Amino acid sequence: MASASSCLSLLLVVAPASSASAQLSSTFYDTSCPRALATIRSAVNAAVAQEARMGASLLRLHFHDCFVQGCDASVLLAGSERTVAPNLSLRGYEVIDKIKAQVEAICKQTVSCADILAVAARDSVVALGGPSWTVLLGRRDSTTAADMNTVLNSLPPPSSSLAQLIREYGNLGLNPTDMAALSGAHTIGLAHCPNYRAHTYNDANIDPTFARSLRANCPMANNTGGDVTAPLDTTTPARFDNAYYRNLLSRKGLLHSSFSTDNTVRSFASNPSAFSSAFAAAMVKMGNISPKTGSQGQIRLTCSKVN
Repeated sequence: MASASSCLSLLLVVAPASSASAQLSSTFYDTSCPRALATIRSAVNAAVAQEARMGASLLRLHFHDCFVQGCDASVLLAGSERTVAPNLSLRGYEVIDKIKAQVEAICKQTVSCADILAVAARDSVVALGGPSWTVLLGRRDSTTAADMNTVLNSLPPPSSSLAQLIREYGNLGLNPTDMAALSGAHTIGLAHCPNYRAHTYNDANIDPTFARSLRANCPMANNTGGDVTAPLDTTTPARFDNAYYRNLLSRKGLLHSSFSTDNTVRSFASNPSAFSSAFAAAMVKMGNISPKTGSQGQIRLTCSKVN
């Protein structure tokens, strides 16, 4: 779903948000670390002000974390998950590390990396002009990263059919409206040539002139163009808005889409408020996917390694 690279229509076949999510609370750090949220917000704002694309990168990190064994910061662990193909283009780790160090300086081993990711994703969207939502807190960090097969099986390619997408999102407790709303994160960030090449050369549901403009810098050969990028939203690439849906309807979506003419897409394209509301609600639901709480996991001192 949004992102610094291409595939944010990422799925996971795990149990839906468990009862552990009921233990999350928006006031979790009010007493133990009252300055935590302000510290995270300030750091995110600084990072996005320096590079707007970083907002998309932090949002994408949260997606990839939650969609692989739940929202537990496993994607931040060095090795394993980071090195699997769908995650190779993830970025923003250094920003999360910096935020974690700042939070540790005011509240020792209190705020989890998983919660920092969730809050940073929200603050990134807000910094780029998008909606806000109440982030439920209290996640703990995983002590293990997912293995290669788990990552690959959890992040299907963007060529998945609409039926497949609906089924897999449903397995997570996310409905078709959530799925369509989360795909709107593509309104920010960049995609790499290998991830949109097939769409521009092979699909019929793309504006011919738009396709030709993309092919100019993205050759047909599969082993070329790895460093070439294009905005996921060619209209307002640095602003979180509903332009992604308008692009889909005009056949100027950068990526293959299984629901480019869906009625929900039409609604989001014509009603920015409807999209903002649906996106915020879907992000809260996504953030509740299989969190570790209570005595599960740990509060990592450093996000890239277990204690």
